[in-house]
Amino acid sequence: MARPTHSSTSGDPTEKTITVKQIRSTIANKPKTRGTMRALGLRKIGDSNTLPDRKEIRGMIARVGHLITVTEN
Repeated sequence: MARPTHSSTSGDPTEKTITVKQIRSTIANKPKTRGTMRALGLRKIGDSNTLPDRKEIRGMIARVGHLITVTEN
């Protein structure tokens, strides 16, 4: 029996993206906040990552907005 194929959201060329850049340290923050930063792909000050513009990503950005800058592409 063949497995159903799932469409990849990263392959859609019309999908909007968001670039996030870490501007402040996570040292004095709670572990949950640090985990959110890692989930966004940010480890240290100056790191940046391009992510798809989805509601899950927007929720993470809202949680750590004081540590990052956001650029919509």
